[in-house]
Amino acid sequence: MEALVFILSLVDCCTLIFMAVYFIITLSDLECDYINARACCSKLNKWIVPELVALGFVTLLMLVSMHWFIFLLNLPITAWNIYRYLAVPCGNVGVFDPTEIHNRGQLKTHMKEAMIKLGFHLLCFFIYLYSMILALIND
Repeated sequence: MEALVFILSLVDCCTLIFMAVYFIITLSDLECDYINARACCSKLNKWIVPELVALGFVTLLMLVSMHWFIFLLNLPITAWNIYRYLAVPCGNVGVFDPTEIHNRGQLKTHMKEAMIKLGFHLLCFFIYLYSMILALIND
């Protein structure tokens, strides 16, 4: 049972890694003027809710399976993403707004955030992989 928890977490983490890479590539395309702000924000905003669901799933899975360290590791980034989603000002299209993405260095901030998420998900990937191997050996 414990191995199944980490296998599901590993698959979910791979999905989150691919999403983080997609965010980085799309934001760098905007930075290099390969796509316009409206197209970039449209592409990224449709992946915000699936990212929230994937993060929430892993966090809830770790809570239910009583893996406290991994739960506490995932909790801040899940809480941050929920806060960011709920704190979108009225009138904005979504978390990524085409009228504001070039203002006040928001593009750089979004790029830093995507890089931090990629590093976090890579760290979690190796933790889940190690935990899965231990669970398989102990069963």
